[in-house]
Amino acid sequence: MIHVARDGAKLGEFTLEQVREGLGTGQFRPTDLGWQSGMADWRPLSELVAAAAAPGAGAAPSPTPLAVAGISSAPAGAGLPWERRAELGFVKAWFDTVSLLITKPSEAFAMMRPEGGMLDPLLFGLIGGCAGSIVSILFQGLFQSIPGFSSRNDAFDMFGLGHWALILIYAVLSPLLVIFGLFLGSGILHLCLMLVGGANRSFETTFRVVCFSSGAANLFSMIPMCGGIIAAVYNVVLECIGLSRAHQTTTGKAVLAIFLPIIVCCGVCLLLGIVAGGFGAFSEFFSRH
Repeated sequence: MIHVARDGAKLGEFTLEQVREGLGTGQFRPTDLGWQSGMADWRPLSELVAAAAAPGAGAAPSPTPLAVAGISSAPAGAGLPWERRAELGFVKAWFDTVSLLITKPSEAFAMMRPEGGMLDPLLFGLIGGCAGSIVSILFQGLFQSIPGFSSRNDAFDMFGLGHWALILIYAVLSPLLVIFGLFLGSGILHLCLMLVGGANRSFETTFRVVCFSSGAANLFSMIPMCGGIIAAVYNVVLECIGLSRAHQTTTGKAVLAIFLPIIVCCGVCLLLGIVAGGFGAFSEFFSRH
């Protein structure tokens, strides 16, 4: 296995064939450094590949097994099963991609094409997002029907709507809400990634990461009671891995970009609280004098 690093940050361990494919697809740069057992120091990947090809140019390339839950092996950058659904079939490609993202996210995002259009990832994110949210709201509706779990919703009672009517409205609107959320979330995340210096590719790459991450993670929302929390946490995990792989940046920058909006919001709220407290103190001081 070849250890690959860039700018002092380790990108992972890869086979020689994966490195070759990565150099061809843009996942790796020729100036990225590589090291493997027996080497005295790190060397550029271009030199490693050239040195490996020299002694046996006619030899067949070594296999790169990535079989996970019956998924066929594929080199880095070759595309997720969902991106190859024309040859695999719609249902199999979807299940294989979900399985790969949940069980082997590092390999999944190494296989994901960083570019290639927004429609494919949008459709994947739409399916997972709608499935997770609709099943989740259905469970909430069932709990509302159970004595002891139900609660009044004055906002909807005012219009004469029951919780099942609310569920129907939400189910109809969920595709629009999911699409809006994917584009808005991707835009904010890409902006934050640019601010921390981790955006080495275009918005499209960030959008693809967000769509594939949410499309798989949101399926956990189907779990009653705690599914939403599990989905949110795992979505963050997938986005961290996906951004670091697809944008070829450090995990630290990916994590900072994801939590930057929360940090900014907390900072603004704290600042407003301090200003409001100071204004109140001044008002009280002047009222006494």
